[in-house]
Amino acid sequence: MTSFFTRLRSAAAKRAAYHRTVSELSRIDSQRGIEDLGIFPGDARRIARNAVYGR
Repeated sequence: MTSFFTRLRSAAAKRAAYHRTVSELSRIDSQRGIEDLGIFPGDARRIARNAVYGR
């Protein structure tokens, strides 16, 4: 039963990290900032998913 709660806690932490990363990337409002990072605004979810879940 302990492993269930450990997995649940880990999943919740990953979900929070995903949402935090999407939010931070979405706040990049200057075109220059986006170009410096080499990303497009629509890439925020994909980048966050790769960063948090490794997919």
